[in-house]
Amino acid sequence: MTEKQNLLRNLPAVDRLLHEEGIDNLLPRLPRRIVLEAVQETIASYRDAITGMTDTENNTEAMDLSLGKLAEEAAALAEKMAGMNLKSVINATGIIIHTNLGRAPLPEAAVEALNDIASRYNNLEFSLDKGKRGSRQEHIEDLICQLSGAEAAIAVNNNAAAVFLALNTIAAGREVVVSRGQLVEIGGSFRIPEIMATSGAALREVGTTNKTYLRDYEEAVNENTAAFLKVHTSNYHMVGFTAEVGTAELASAAHKRGLLVLEDLGSGVFIDLEKYNLPPEPRVQDSIANGADLVTFSADKMLGGPQAGIIVGRKELVSAIKTNQLARTLRVDKFSVAALEATLRLYLDEDRAVKEIPVWQMLTAKPETLKKRADKLAEALGNIFEPARVKVVKSISKVGGGALPMAELPTYLVSLELSGMGLTPEGVVEKLRFTDPPVILRIYRDNLLFDPRTIFEYQEETLVKVVGEVCQV
Repeated sequence: MTEKQNLLRNLPAVDRLLHEEGIDNLLPRLPRRIVLEAVQETIASYRDAITGMTDTENNTEAMDLSLGKLAEEAAALAEKMAGMNLKSVINATGIIIHTNLGRAPLPEAAVEALNDIASRYNNLEFSLDKGKRGSRQEHIEDLICQLSGAEAAIAVNNNAAAVFLALNTIAAGREVVVSRGQLVEIGGSFRIPEIMATSGAALREVGTTNKTYLRDYEEAVNENTAAFLKVHTSNYHMVGFTAEVGTAELASAAHKRGLLVLEDLGSGVFIDLEKYNLPPEPRVQDSIANGADLVTFSADKMLGGPQAGIIVGRKELVSAIKTNQLARTLRVDKFSVAALEATLRLYLDEDRAVKEIPVWQMLTAKPETLKKRADKLAEALGNIFEPARVKVVKSISKVGGGALPMAELPTYLVSLELSGMGLTPEGVVEKLRFTDPPVILRIYRDNLLFDPRTIFEYQEETLVKVVGEVCQV
């Protein structure tokens, strides 16, 4: 009998491994089917490894098939399989609105609202004042109108849905005039022209990529024109020989012709960014004041709330949108309503919003504060690594999420050098994706980079611990 056959015979039966102490202890708290699957997969992986051996003498002698070893691996696999796929991570990248990492972390007030609503019955569509059926929009509409100056508002699933629903309601079967320079693509390869086509509106491009004038819009008007659409290019910035038409000027020209103006702000804000030394961004209330009939924007970017798209504007237009049969398919759920209401209430006091909404905390974090946090994190890492490997360096953070693409926020990174440790940055980064919690970060050459701007202070101790464990120091 060959060594390979001996190893195959030594593999334990599934029932035998299930009764090992390390596995048997899992059964009271993990579903049996998951534990069984983990045991089966572990044994199968060793069987595949044995049958695939080429150098039998060297490989077989090194293989540990002890029950304890297999039970340990099967238990670890079972724990992983039983865990949540969607989990919180430590974002050490310095990208504030990280689309791949869930965009905006919610303020504590929104988290508390979610906890309260999620675990109990609630008045989502029941009017406590009238004692009869109500609308889920009632919980947030007045707040949105108060902040934006609009007559009416509705929240839907996301901003792409907001643009789609608005166009479908006011312009299905008719033309909408848009500047060529504003035919943007947003995340997931969704493009304004395709969204318009799906909505039933016909796109009428005017101007050029870099320059569009009012006369371009005016000359495109015909008997089938429904509206002018102005799209804020929030995810890229064009400089140099450029020209575009302002909202007020566009609205004046449209209204003289009995047309509507729809403005898509993408990442909507209520706060004047220049007050905080950030690049200017059009505010929702400014678009309404400048005459836009409908304005659409995201709730989970610069607003710092849950995923949602918001439509604000003239009452009769928003009422038509609410009665559109497609509105139900795109509506927000109770969780979004609760989190959005709590976030919007913070904006009633701008100072409180900047202080308590995580996106704004990170956007307005002062370099000297970040330096202190970086020094503290570097000291903690220096206590487990050779201090010479850990440095604090000047760098920049990015806003992310297709917002403020030109903004470079001064920050201080903690750099951990791995050269000479027998580790590769790529290998460490991969292992950090499987820690609890996972850590997502940047690398530069042989260095791991940690940006304190997007690391919550309560996560720092855990971050140091898991980095040390992964690097085995």
